[in-house]
Formats: sequence, C-alpha cells, structure tokens
Amino acid sequence: MLHLKDKYNKEVIPAMMEKFGYKNRMAVPKITKTIVNTGFGRLISGKTNDEQRKIQKSILADLCLITGQKPVLKKAKKSISGFKIREGMPVGAAVVLRKQRMFDFLERLIHITLPRSRDFQGLSLSCIDKHGNLTMGIKEHIAFFEILPEKTRIIFGLEITVVTTSKNQEQGIELLRLMGFPIKK
Repeated sequence: MLHLKDKYNKEVIPAMMEKFGYKNRMAVPKITKTIVNTGFGRLISGKTNDEQRKIQKSILADLCLITGQKPVLKKAKKSISGFKIREGMPVGAAVVLRKQRMFDFLERLIHITLPRSRDFQGLSLSCIDKHGNLTMGIKEHIAFFEILPEKTRIIFGLEITVVTTSKNQEQGIELLRLMGFPIKK
C-alpha cells in the first residue's frame, strides 16, 4: 500500500492531469493543510476554575495525542451571559497540520478512524464547499485509536477541515476521491 504522499505523486497527479487537461504537474490541485479543532465552552461553563483547568488539560492532551502536535487554545471574543462565558475565557482548541504530519494524520483518518466510526456510510457531497475544501465533524474523539476509551472521562467532538487548492467543487471532489476519502456517489 502506498503512503498518501506517494499515492498523490504517482496516481493522483496523472489521473487529474488526464481528466481536467492540466498541462503542468504544478497546476494540479493539492491538499495544503488540515485543521482539527474542538470547542469545549459548553463543558466548562458553570464550573469552578480548578474543574475548568482539569477539563481543558484533558482535552488538550487528547488532541495532542490524536494530531501529534500541540494544540493552540482559542479564547472567547466576547462575553455571553446566557452561556456563562466571559471574554478571554478559553472555549476551544485548534491544530493546523501541514506537510508530513498532515499526510500521516489523513492516512490514519481515512484508513482507521472513519471505518471505526459508528454508523459511517461515507462522506456526503455537502461536506465539500465550492472551493473544494472538505469539512467534516466527528461526534466522539474516541473513534481515534490513540485514545483509550476506558481512560477517557470527557468525550468531545472534533471538526476536521481539509483545505485544497482546487478552483471549484468538481476538482476538489475528484482530488479527495482519488486520495482515498470515502465520498458517497
């Protein structure tokens, strides 16, 4: 089995050049980055500072295990009294993966995590925007094999965005299909 980067260079580029008539290999769309983020504002609202720090630390550790990179904390931009959130309070975490880490993560996502997800039948075409970027949600982070469900107290969801250089949705869908993403017909 080819690694994702090798598959892109040896199979995807020639197929895309043939289908869309690119004259140059450099014109073929590629995946530039993958963004993995989660929001935990709902989990920490109404808790004491100590409890908030424990939840935050646990989520950051799990996200670090999943991506292999330290997440960046995202803070609330404004206070919302109904949600018990104050301006500057940490409410989420994000990781931007590029180059080899991105390919390693996507390989694990495509071949291990998505098939392990409960009731997974493929990615809907509505997950791909007009620029060919894929955005999907995973309801439970324990679908990743790096996380041990019996040791995890907090279960949270993730949003994964795969950013491509495609000019339109059709090119993005074809690129992602050829890369091995299980997209529904």
